[in-house]
Amino acid sequence: MTQSAQALTLTSQNNLAVAVSNPGALGTIEAYISAVNRIPMLTPEEEASLGRRLRDESDLDAARQLVMSHLRLVVSISRQYLGYGLPHADLIQEGNIGLMKAVKRFDVDRGVRLVSFAVHWIKAEIHEYIIRNWRLVKVATTKAQRKLFFNLRRLRPDDAQSLDTDQVDAIARELDVRPQDVAEMEIRMSGRELALEAPADDEDSFAPISYLSDEGRDEPSQVLERRDHEQLQGPRLAEALETLDPRSRRIVQARWLQDDGGMTLSELAAEYGISAERVRQIEAAAFKKLRTALQ
Repeated sequence: MTQSAQALTLTSQNNLAVAVSNPGALGTIEAYISAVNRIPMLTPEEEASLGRRLRDESDLDAARQLVMSHLRLVVSISRQYLGYGLPHADLIQEGNIGLMKAVKRFDVDRGVRLVSFAVHWIKAEIHEYIIRNWRLVKVATTKAQRKLFFNLRRLRPDDAQSLDTDQVDAIARELDVRPQDVAEMEIRMSGRELALEAPADDEDSFAPISYLSDEGRDEPSQVLERRDHEQLQGPRLAEALETLDPRSRRIVQARWLQDDGGMTLSELAAEYGISAERVRQIEAAAFKKLRTALQ
């Protein structure tokens, strides 16, 4: 191989290595799949040699070659989970994480090929991703529920709109779970997700947020706002007024805390024998002190 060809091959491998953690890095998912399918498979002897280098010498280049040669396996496995409505690139990305975990734990002396060992790690990582993201509400939290979740689609008749009693019982027997668990999972998996709020660019749609609110109850923000207002009008205001001198308190109460509209600056000026401007200055200073006390 010429130096230019070697450089080109190395560049392609480096680009693909970046795409392992982000399959969309090569432009499209189709480009990524085409690239991984061109990587040659390892012979048993090559795999064993690389496995020993990784285990005994912590050779990262050996780990890279083991991962790269099995990327097509992740693509193949990820296709089995496209029915859950999640992006293919994301499924591949999670599967690649499982592949890397498998390579890290691979022991060549056990007599098992990496492809057989890695399948379980790849599927486990994809399963975890689907469980975390398929629904906002968790649908499978126990081991039995997860087994049911990932096998119900396979066992469900293709032409059945819904499962009848006999079909539910048959699936329950095969998976060793209760019939009521099968029926519940069928309902949860067949239900479609509905956005609580309407899209920002669709003002005419009638989303659940419009009719799910309880008109008899205030929203938490309104409750807090009303409580703060009542406290400001009651105990907190009374405590703040006590921080003022008698004349300032009298001016504030006479001007702003009267039901009949309060006294004018001129009326208070006549009462205290000072100018209206002086009353205004006292009032401004009192408000400043009240704000500090209320805060």
